[in-house]
Amino acid sequence: MKIKNILVSFAIAFVFWILLNNSFDPLLLGIGAGLSLILTLIFCSRCDIFSELKLTPQAFIFTIIYLFVFLFELIKSNLDVARRVITPSLPINPGIVEVKTKLKSRMGRMILANSITLTPGTLTIDIQDDTLYIHWIDVKSEDINEATEQIVRKFEKYLEKIYG
Repeated sequence: MKIKNILVSFAIAFVFWILLNNSFDPLLLGIGAGLSLILTLIFCSRCDIFSELKLTPQAFIFTIIYLFVFLFELIKSNLDVARRVITPSLPINPGIVEVKTKLKSRMGRMILANSITLTPGTLTIDIQDDTLYIHWIDVKSEDINEATEQIVRKFEKYLEKIYG
């Protein structure tokens, strides 16, 4: 068993329990801790999903920064897509672009792909090694380096600090 994976899984499950119950009643906290521990031991005794996660103060700070960057990009892309819907005369140039990532960890790549997909106007179609295929509502460049710079780098520089 990997202690790091169990501790992180337990912490996530327990925080989720607290958020769902919206209570700090000692009985509920005890039940939540017990259930979180049991579920973690059953489902995560052999998992290695969090093995690439860095548990350092620097990683924690970069996680907070990443969340703010993601929220900013989410709002910005929502406004862009809404503007395109409201103004149908705006030209769009949909297409699939290939981008590269420097991220080595599976978890980091997954979070990058999900972040890209969650921002309107882009959708991660496939991941193969260090290459992501993205459907982009308005392809500004088919050059791999330029597309990577516009889509990936804003997230990647923070995820590198968190996952390596």
